[in-house]
Amino acid sequence: MRYVIRIHFAASNNVAEYEALVNGLKIAIELGVRRLNVRGDSQLVIDQVMKASNCHDPKMEAHCKEVRRLEDKFHGLELVHVTRRYNEAADELAKIASTRGTIPPDAFSRDLHESSVDLGSGAGVEAAPAQQADNVEALLMAAEVMEVEQRPGRPFDWHTPFLDSLIRCELPEDRSEACRIARRAKSYVIYGEDNELYRRSPTGVLQRCITVEEGQKLLEDLHSGACGHHAAARTLVGNAFRQGFYWC
Repeated sequence: MRYVIRIHFAASNNVAEYEALVNGLKIAIELGVRRLNVRGDSQLVIDQVMKASNCHDPKMEAHCKEVRRLEDKFHGLELVHVTRRYNEAADELAKIASTRGTIPPDAFSRDLHESSVDLGSGAGVEAAPAQQADNVEALLMAAEVMEVEQRPGRPFDWHTPFLDSLIRCELPEDRSEACRIARRAKSYVIYGEDNELYRRSPTGVLQRCITVEEGQKLLEDLHSGACGHHAAARTLVGNAFRQGFYWC
């Protein structure tokens, strides 16, 4: 089933991605779906929903909270990032919606004249132009990929919970966090005598998991190398991931 969501209010690219996700979940709930695999090409939105990064924008935080509220309606919900070239069917529908093109006869459509969530204090914030929104998305993604929560007494190592789950079958005491780790651990594998952690990308390529500090150093090397100042922040992160590395 194909749906087109047409937005008739000012919204950044990220908010539009969230609106598509929120309305897609609502449609699935209406259809009685209880187990759902969501694929999207917005790494930032998926990371925020999966709690791999934090929300800094009030509008995005409101949408993220709505997604987590809707998550309780499902017995199982998995969000997976795919590159844009593997998401052509959805991109085609998105272009039809954004250009106000003719809706295909085999697709349903919905018109949104206001946000699907209660934005609270963020409702009065004007949306940035499309070009500025792209720049903000790129900067936020690069910043949030490298942002970590510090634990008392020692630096936070983001892949420790996955190693505990895969090697020692141990999960966090918090039930929601344990469910999140168990769900995401399906994308990780252990290789070698040193028990190195690798992430299986949507294309099947194994990415070696590195620490945030190593990721920051890698971005510095990429920025000072051939990519230099000509590449946006999001492009630098994408280059690092395509080289076979991963961190969050």
